[in-house]
Amino acid sequence: MSDSTLPSDEHARALQAVAERFDLGGPISGIEPLGHGNVNDTYLVRLGDPPRPAAVLQRVNTQVFASPELVMANLVTFSDHVARRLREAPSELAGRRWEVPRVFQARADGRPWVWEGPSFWRALGYVERAQSLERIGHSGHAHEIGFGLGMFHRLISDLPVESLADTLEGFHITPTYLNQFDQVCGQQEPSRDPEISDCLAFVEQRRSLVPVLEQAKAAGILRQRPIHGDPKINNVMLDLEGDQAVALVDLDTVKPGLVHYDIGDCLRSACNPLGEETADWRAVHFDVSLCEALLGGYGSVASSFLTSADYDHIVLAIRLISFELGLRFLTDHLGGDVYFKTRYRGHNLLRARVQFQLTESIEQQQTAIEAVVAAIR
Repeated sequence: MSDSTLPSDEHARALQAVAERFDLGGPISGIEPLGHGNVNDTYLVRLGDPPRPAAVLQRVNTQVFASPELVMANLVTFSDHVARRLREAPSELAGRRWEVPRVFQARADGRPWVWEGPSFWRALGYVERAQSLERIGHSGHAHEIGFGLGMFHRLISDLPVESLADTLEGFHITPTYLNQFDQVCGQQEPSRDPEISDCLAFVEQRRSLVPVLEQAKAAGILRQRPIHGDPKINNVMLDLEGDQAVALVDLDTVKPGLVHYDIGDCLRSACNPLGEETADWRAVHFDVSLCEALLGGYGSVASSFLTSADYDHIVLAIRLISFELGLRFLTDHLGGDVYFKTRYRGHNLLRARVQFQLTESIEQQQTAIEAVVAAIR
């Protein structure tokens, strides 16, 4: 089933047929697109009369996730672990609301997925009375997003990494992305586009930055833990009434890794007030005050599992992940836009410029960011 080839009525009926293969607990009363993800196709399923939002139906991109069954196995392992930990130690949340999205089972065989032709589908619980942000409105939002990521890490800090499959080998391994970039560049004629030339020069000037976190891991200075893998601000759900973080969603990338990739990715997305889709890339800057608020929230719950070496590498991680994403966007543009969804040719190039501009802003404010990290140690 392809959104682009099915007429709208037929598409709606096909979606309903897939959703009905899951045991959602009631009659389906509506399905509509949800969110703006770059990888999976996501829909909100409403149940009952009057209709209420109850489930998130997703078609997992199997070109990105070649072993989607392992993705779901990780999700079940994660969900079971957090649910058990909260049952055994509910005081960890100090009375705050925290939710782990439910994994719905297929009616036919009880598995947490459904194959429909070449498409792999899953259904997860919808986090009610909550919203996600595309941009942070104020420092209170930043603090709560930091708290949410910190709580997420804290609740899985004792989950053995051996219990999770590495479903995206090379994901957030920056040297891997540089190798892919070099391969794509090696297959092309030199570009005469000044924008591309600027981006290529930007990458060349920062090659020494690329391996630093992986070298620290190899030396035993940093250790692998379970991570979210994609904690952009729009994957942190905030309560509609109190603006408190209540869940992290989009859990496809839960896997073993360095928490620094999560911290850097969260700060990269949170501290760019213009957002990663802005057309005005020259005006992009890293907001240190939002960084201070977010790390304050993160640090309030992270002290139980972060080491001194972990703190030492946070500033580097912020800079590296911004650069890494820019590198990935640039590689995808040069390679013909095969990974990230785009709306027009040149979209990924613009995204790369935004991330490189953000990287440069981080570099220019490194001393101030170091002071922020020092304050939460």
